[in-house]
Amino acid sequence: MEKVARGIYITDDVWPDELFILQTKNPTVIFSGETALYLHGLIDREYTEVCITVPNGYNATRLKSANVRVKYVTKEIHGMGVCSVPSISGNTVRAYDQERCICELIKDRKKYEVQNFQTAVKEYMAGKGKNLSRLVEYAEKLKIRDEVMKYVEVLV
Repeated sequence: MEKVARGIYITDDVWPDELFILQTKNPTVIFSGETALYLHGLIDREYTEVCITVPNGYNATRLKSANVRVKYVTKEIHGMGVCSVPSISGNTVRAYDQERCICELIKDRKKYEVQNFQTAVKEYMAGKGKNLSRLVEYAEKLKIRDEVMKYVEVLV
């Protein structure tokens, strides 16, 4: 067995689950951005780098040096929309729910590839599990209600 993190060991024939290990080592992190979109099945291409969100003031120096994209938010909105999803290897990790992901996608649309942006919004709007009232609630808290409503009106 090989030790991959404090209290986590894997056998030689198992691929390490990088998301599960990262979150076990850093319980404050929440997967967001392309990583969360991929975990929810809203984009079809695997993320190029792990994206996480942490509260303002969190020391993420080690994470940044490990090629992890870190986003800082206020403590009030850090926990908004957190859910449990299975990682690629089937372990449970915490990520933002689909509605929070869509709000952040629209808010930071210039930071995403056009194809990922379009695919994620279309997949969400066409999905059976969407919760538009929660989407609007998050949009109001993130102060992007008007932008979100443009997409809701066109695609629903």
